[in-house]
Amino acid sequence: MSYTEVPGTRVPIRMWTDPATVEDGAMRQLHNVSTLPWIKGLAVMPDVHYGKGATVGSVIAMRDAVCPAAVGVDIGCGMSAVKTSLTANDLPGDLSRLRSRIEQAIPVGFGMHDEPVDPDHLHDSHASGWDDFWSRFDGIAEEVRFRRERAARQMGTLGGGNHFIEICLDDTGAVWLMLHSGSRNIGKELAEHHIGVARKLPHNQGLVDRDLAVFVADTPEMAAYRNDLFWAQEYAKRNRAIMMGLLKDVVRKEFKKARPTFAPVISCHHNYVAEERYDGMDLLVTRKGAIRAGSGEYGIIPGSMGTGSYIVRGLGNKASFNSASHGAGRRMSRNAAKKRFTTRDLEEQTRGVECRKDSGVVDEIPAAYKPIEQVIDQQRDLVEVVAKLRQVVCVKG
Repeated sequence: MSYTEVPGTRVPIRMWTDPATVEDGAMRQLHNVSTLPWIKGLAVMPDVHYGKGATVGSVIAMRDAVCPAAVGVDIGCGMSAVKTSLTANDLPGDLSRLRSRIEQAIPVGFGMHDEPVDPDHLHDSHASGWDDFWSRFDGIAEEVRFRRERAARQMGTLGGGNHFIEICLDDTGAVWLMLHSGSRNIGKELAEHHIGVARKLPHNQGLVDRDLAVFVADTPEMAAYRNDLFWAQEYAKRNRAIMMGLLKDVVRKEFKKARPTFAPVISCHHNYVAEERYDGMDLLVTRKGAIRAGSGEYGIIPGSMGTGSYIVRGLGNKASFNSASHGAGRRMSRNAAKKRFTTRDLEEQTRGVECRKDSGVVDEIPAAYKPIEQVIDQQRDLVEVVAKLRQVVCVKG
């Protein structure tokens, strides 16, 4: 489908979904964002749903301003995927051991490594720029610097919530590795610090929603946020790279006889800010639950833990600010899912997938998410499908 345009206050709201299907709270948030004096464009992805300040599944293009709450607390959250030389025939009938090996190698939930991972010790080195990256830690917000050791030990860890590690098969039977994570606790604490600073600034006092408080160009507060934001986005990218290195090493050991090889890694943020130029203007584009989908750029759009996921290639649609959805998108809150579904429902909906099936992940049940096929269909002018994946192992925190 192409987009539907809904009137906004300062800019129209371009929606790649039927506006009638979007809950009232999310529509109110979209209209609120359209009132911001700095806004130059607003694109809404088919996985849109209610968020903090701004909806998840929105692309907010502003000039000389950025809203930290719209970026969210998991700065740089995103996906990585890699195709392997393994096929379905290489996999054992019982995948529980493989899942266990992954969980032993990569801490999940609140877990962290006993010692920071040395990227030089991984089979594929991820050490490029490592020392420079950590040397910049001393330049982030003073209030968060005491977290250095924790940040170092959480590098290469999954976290909880909707983060996951998966072993998948595509339609040809090829095995893929896929994972979803962000900037862990250090990103969360940096985000919360700056959101608190923004809320107190004088120019934000008259906003319709204080969660839309912004930093504006040429101010020390904006300079400090941009520094910490881009550092946290790099942390998230490196976190996924280390995890993928650890995951590859597990696969190498478990499938030693097959001597697996790996294609180049596809990686994309979906909670982040980028400096981009549109219509002759330099803009700060916030993708909150959206990926960049420039012409020819690869991206990953996952479903839920019992459905498929998609590898896509961007079509470079300027109307969406070269963006696409970041996933299926929730259709009910975590609390609503816990009240509505049982572990028996979870077992039924994740049949055939080696994964947790206990009450701790009922809120991640597939039925709590929108149908991924429908979400993909609604953005055919944004991306083309390269591969459809279905998971056979899913690790969650």
